[in-house]
Amino acid sequence: MSEQKKSLRTVFMNGILNENPTFRLVLGTCPTLAVTTSAVNGLGMGLSVTFVLTCSNIVISLLRKAIPDKVRIPSFIVVIAAFVTMLQLLLHAFVPSLYDALGIFLPLIVVNCIILARAEAFASKNPVLSSAVDGIGMGIGFTLALTLIGCIRELIGTGKIFGFALLGASYEPMLIFVLASGGFLTFGLLLGIINAITAFRAGRKERGGERA
Repeated sequence: MSEQKKSLRTVFMNGILNENPTFRLVLGTCPTLAVTTSAVNGLGMGLSVTFVLTCSNIVISLLRKAIPDKVRIPSFIVVIAAFVTMLQLLLHAFVPSLYDALGIFLPLIVVNCIILARAEAFASKNPVLSSAVDGIGMGIGFTLALTLIGCIRELIGTGKIFGFALLGASYEPMLIFVLASGGFLTFGLLLGIINAITAFRAGRKERGGERA
């Protein structure tokens, strides 16, 4: 495997594992808690952010040498806003149910911390291919996180996942999980579990290094 392929693979996997926007960097928490009342909403928001993130990363990387440093943040926002507008029009035309479900959080993608952070920290400093891979990796990591949270909340809160009943008619839903407090609870528990696993793996690696 060439060095470039290794580098691109590392960039891609960072967004999913080591620098997952939701569980490692804890960015974009507001839409994470607000829209993940169901798996479909979580998946829809994740894919929407992935589209905007990837496209804006590519354009910002292409223009990185032409954008003056003093106006780089406003310029980034203009680029991001253009893709968010395109996304809104497409969802409104072809997936109106998802457009209504995401509500105000769809236009707020313009100021999403994840997208602005990647534009500033990565796309504005790296070539187009690496920036595109970074956008896709971060987007997939965000999508997986939101879908996981949405699945858990929907399953416990309604007994369903993606609208399919899994726990039977006798199951009594815990409606708190489809409310805001349920979002905080689910996110906090998952964050704690992932931090515990990360600490355990780091400890094993340190002990392995000491024995070696």
